[in-house]
Amino acid sequence: IKQHMTLANFLVEQFRQFPQVEAIGISGSLMSGLGSETSDIDLYIFGSPIVPVEERIHIAEIRGYTRADFNNQYWDTGDEWFDTPTGIAVDEMFWDLDWLADRIAAVLDRHEASTGYTTCHWHTMRQMGILFDRSGRLAALKTKAQMDYPESLCKNIIEKNQPLLHNAIPAYTNQLKKAISRGDLVSINHRFAEYLASYFDILFALNRLPHPGEKRLITFAIDHCQKLPTRFEEDLTALLSWSGAADGAWLERLDHLNRAMDMLLSENDF
Repeated sequence: IKQHMTLANFLVEQFRQFPQVEAIGISGSLMSGLGSETSDIDLYIFGSPIVPVEERIHIAEIRGYTRADFNNQYWDTGDEWFDTPTGIAVDEMFWDLDWLADRIAAVLDRHEASTGYTTCHWHTMRQMGILFDRSGRLAALKTKAQMDYPESLCKNIIEKNQPLLHNAIPAYTNQLKKAISRGDLVSINHRFAEYLASYFDILFALNRLPHPGEKRLITFAIDHCQKLPTRFEEDLTALLSWSGAADGAWLERLDHLNRAMDMLLSENDF
């Protein structure tokens, strides 16, 4: 972990020289307490316009790099490369601070719900380590991110996502049953992924926890959620292990998963 922070601080010293860079933060496993020698460095570089790619490549060249994917546009603009001296993977994400502030306001001020992953940016901001902050805006956003979970947000997330589990006509359970009946394995996997996105959004909202992202969700829920559906781990593990199958065992497990979530929500006045 010491090597990771040494490399991160080197990168901060390089990027802070650009006047458009407002702030730099670090997140991911290094900030969650789950970091190890194999962890990536997840570096968030805030500023507009984005530092030119030629300058970003030059910074990596100072260290030396192997295997690089600069200026990828798969999701947000980013650079990924492996540091030659340490072998550490660097993941640099270039975000606009105004955009992130709006994403935080969407959930904490406006209480807007999404179909899955509603509060992920809030979670990222809440745990982010601040390495550079030219005007203090990132620190102010991090302070805001420490607020309690808004009750209206919890209600809105559950109301938007619960029908999609199995009650609405286009609910994922209904789509899964059709996919199973036609033996459509690709559709089964796709629809179950969407089902899980809404399922965990509901679960974390019910427990007033910002959504931690896509990794280690079952473990995170067991460790941090005080309210869990019955047979939570058993049902999810079985369904995930059957994701390449299209037999009737799916439906019994899925129906129990839905009933258990409905019961948990009812017990908590939803």
